[in-house]
Amino acid sequence: MSVMFIYILLSLVAWFLAAIYLVINNRRIALLKDQPVLLNKEHPVALIIAVRNEEADLREALESVCRLRYEPLRIIVVNDRSTDNTPVILQQMAGIFPQINIVTITALPPKWLGKTHALYQGALHTDEEWILFTDADVHFHPDALNKAMHYATSRNLDHLTILPEINSRSSALNSAMVTFRTMLELKLRPWKARSPRSSASVGVGAFNLLRRTAYEKIGTHERIRLKPDDDLQLAKMIKENGLRQDVLYGNGQVQLEWYTSIRQFVQGLMKNMYPALGYRLSQSILAISGTFFVFVLPVPLGLLSGNNLMILMALLILVIQLVFSRIRDHKMKWWYGLTFPLAGALMMYVVAKATILTLKQNGIYWRDHFYSLEELREEK
Repeated sequence: MSVMFIYILLSLVAWFLAAIYLVINNRRIALLKDQPVLLNKEHPVALIIAVRNEEADLREALESVCRLRYEPLRIIVVNDRSTDNTPVILQQMAGIFPQINIVTITALPPKWLGKTHALYQGALHTDEEWILFTDADVHFHPDALNKAMHYATSRNLDHLTILPEINSRSSALNSAMVTFRTMLELKLRPWKARSPRSSASVGVGAFNLLRRTAYEKIGTHERIRLKPDDDLQLAKMIKENGLRQDVLYGNGQVQLEWYTSIRQFVQGLMKNMYPALGYRLSQSILAISGTFFVFVLPVPLGLLSGNNLMILMALLILVIQLVFSRIRDHKMKWWYGLTFPLAGALMMYVVAKATILTLKQNGIYWRDHFYSLEELREEK
């Protein structure tokens, strides 16, 4: 047997096992919509949103937040040096919804990213038992927080993350998200977040609900002042401190349009990708190589091999990807499962460009500030 034949065969086996592994473990994560509401509301919550130049989505998102059926709830919106119409919209919304409290930031201190600083300042303005960190483009079902609090308090959790339902007006981006989500789940293993014996942890900016005592125990955002992936870092510190964490799917309860196009998706990931790899060139090379050999190469190589058996194996890989995508989400279009190689190539491009750009300029630009690799690596 040739090396190519063995490679295609191993790829087929790997995809078959990975699909079964993901389908089985995804079902271990419960749905937020299936949880009961909390009848005895004795747990005050502070909901904190950091905003900067968010005029396009802010009004609709805040209306969603203000219609949450949960009391006592205080909403803190931190206006982080916005230069567009965001401050005007905030004042208008605060006049309609008195539960909105506005905190205004006019300057960014050294050694802080804008978002981590804004979230931290929001937390300093609260004393509620629970803190929910969320984003300015998230839309909530009115019972979402109520159900999340029931789940968190009934299980004595310190941290609960809701994986949001992400949709885009771009079908091309929706198809790429299937591959991106598969990569994330294989890396993060969210079904293991609840296990104290596992190092797996999950946090998302759309919904990070923490007990205040836990937030203070892990050192607050001061510990991760220069971490672009602050949501993942909060979750990681929760697990490292032996605290209780869990995750739910937010289908129909917590929703957002993350990006509106492939171009926006690439630009958005660019500033996070190299930091997520620990600012290590070796990790970037490993990520690019792994993506190429697992997601990009097997199907086209098999189809173009001219060998009937290898063509058959490549088609079987395609079938597995199609079936896996449909099992995961019946609302997906059938052809999304055909885009794994293309989406994998896109991810390789993002990792490669982010790595080269960061090394070339010796740092990253976050909003309008530049942070050198030296100061970013100091916070490990």
